[in-house]
Amino acid sequence: MSGQQPSDTMRERAGERSRVLWVLLEANRWLVTTFLSIALFASIVAGGVLVPDPGLSTGDPIETLYQALITSTVTGVTLVLTLSQLVLSQELGAVGDQRERMDGAMSFRQDVAQVIDTGVSPAEPSAFLRALVTGTRDRAAAVDDALAASDLDSDANDRVTSYLDGVIENADSVINQLEGATFGEFDVVRAALNYNYSWKLYEGRSIHEDAALPDAAVSELESLLDTLELFGPAREHFKTLYFQWELSNLSQTLLYTAVPALSVAVTSLLFLDPATFDGATGGVSHALVLVAATTTVSLLPFTILLAYMLRIVTITKRTLSIGPFILRETDRSAE
Repeated sequence: MSGQQPSDTMRERAGERSRVLWVLLEANRWLVTTFLSIALFASIVAGGVLVPDPGLSTGDPIETLYQALITSTVTGVTLVLTLSQLVLSQELGAVGDQRERMDGAMSFRQDVAQVIDTGVSPAEPSAFLRALVTGTRDRAAAVDDALAASDLDSDANDRVTSYLDGVIENADSVINQLEGATFGEFDVVRAALNYNYSWKLYEGRSIHEDAALPDAAVSELESLLDTLELFGPAREHFKTLYFQWELSNLSQTLLYTAVPALSVAVTSLLFLDPATFDGATGGVSHALVLVAATTTVSLLPFTILLAYMLRIVTITKRTLSIGPFILRETDRSAE
């Protein structure tokens, strides 16, 4: 017997609330960076207000703070170089290695072209995935047509019909999401994550083994499963390319912000004396606000790194397995 099908979209499958998932995945990274910076600034100011004597009248704590910020910025630049080398290492190699990569890519494209009945598979990532998903929808419709004149028992017929309807409905939704999506943005990866191919592959193979389908339906179902099997490596390939793209953007952004952040930290260490900033507004010391602001700017490379890594590690967690391995808890019967 089939178990309960998990939700198709990643938002419905995720344990986090929709707003949390939006921040982790879909929100612009500069917006997330701004939110993190505001939270950091507010927490420093709140801590200074709650502590009776924050020690801003003496130079030692401030000097120690900015010295640590300078060290962390230099360390962040070193991390950028490490990330850049990680991305470059995937592209470097001898001509034999490059030839092997090329042969593998061409062989995979030919396999996809064969299953989607076209001479040449699309070159653009969103069109490539859209063609694969469209192929699964067409194969599911072909299975349904082949079953029109069959005499399956009611339980088996309901199970197969529910499965095929789920494939077609999910495919139509993902095809719409991929329409006009541009690689380099999150749209392509988000649409791919919203296609629950692993469950469809598992359930389709279970139906293939359990249900007494007519020969014509079996042939079409096998074609559907072959297409689903190709979607898995295609999704992982484009996910890997997206990670490399994001890491390159991250490295570039960190290098741009490292110099201003380092300049603020060094200038504050050499010239900033909080004791000279008297007065307060609304019970908040001007010196405290200045220290919080310079600290926030000095930590900008870290907040940018955090914003980008939140998305990358969330995607990684959602796509740890490939094929019909379902790591989430689902309500299905024992096999």
